[in-house]
Amino acid sequence: MRDLSQLIDVEDPAWPALRQEIEAGGVPADACPVDADLGGATLHQLQVTARSYLGAFVLHCGGLVLDQGWLRVFGSPASGDPQGMPGLAHVNGFPPEFDPTWQPGAGLVVAHDVLGGVFAVNGADPDRAGRPGAPGEVVYFAPDSLRWEALGAGHSAWLSWILSGALEQFYEALRWPGWRDEVKALRGTEGLSLFPPLWSAEGRNDLAATSRRPVPMVEILGIARDTSKQFDGVDPGFLGTV
Repeated sequence: MRDLSQLIDVEDPAWPALRQEIEAGGVPADACPVDADLGGATLHQLQVTARSYLGAFVLHCGGLVLDQGWLRVFGSPASGDPQGMPGLAHVNGFPPEFDPTWQPGAGLVVAHDVLGGVFAVNGADPDRAGRPGAPGEVVYFAPDSLRWEALGAGHSAWLSWILSGALEQFYEALRWPGWRDEVKALRGTEGLSLFPPLWSAEGRNDLAATSRRPVPMVEILGIARDTSKQFDGVDPGFLGTV
C-alpha cells in the first residue's frame, strides 16, 4: 500500500489538463468547492495517483454539476456546499478510516443523472458482478431499460467525453422541452420521478406528456433496483448511496 505522499507527489499530474477541459466549455459545468482533507483521504483509499484523472479529480474538485444539474460527477465536496452534492467516498460507502482490505465491490459509482442513470467503473470481475464490459471500463445503468451498458472507455476517456459536449447526443431520447428549468431547481441529492416511468412504453413514447416531480435520488435508485428484480429476477446491484 502506498502512502498519501506517494500518490500526490508524482510527475505529470493530471489536474492541469483536466482543469483545462472543465473550463473549455464543451458543456455547462459548475465545479463544487473541494475539501482538501476529504480529497486526500479519498485518494488514499482509492490507491490511485494524481497522474490519473480519477485521482486528480477527487483531490482537486468537490464534484461537477453538468448541464444545469442533469449529471453530477462525484468528487470531494466541502461541507456546506450550496449544491448539496454528496462525495465519492459517501456515495460508495468508503470506510471512515483508511482500510487497506476494503474494495468497492462490483465497481465504483462515479456519477448519477437526474433520471436515476448511474455511471460506474467496473471492478476486477465484472462477469461475477453481472455487469458487461472489461475491468476498469465505465458502464451505465440506463433508467429506460434498467440494464447496465458498457461504454467502451475507461474513466479518463469517459470524463473527457462528457466534458466535450457528448451529453447532448447521449441523452437526446431522454430529454423533453423545458427540461433545463426543471433540472436546475433540484438539489444535488434529488432527481426527477416520471410517470409513466421511463421503462414503460408510454413513458418512452412521449416524455413531454409524463408527470414529473422532484424526489430524493435514493428513492429513484431504490425503485429502479426493485423493479429490475421484479421484472426478470436480475439484480443490478449497488447503485450508490445518496
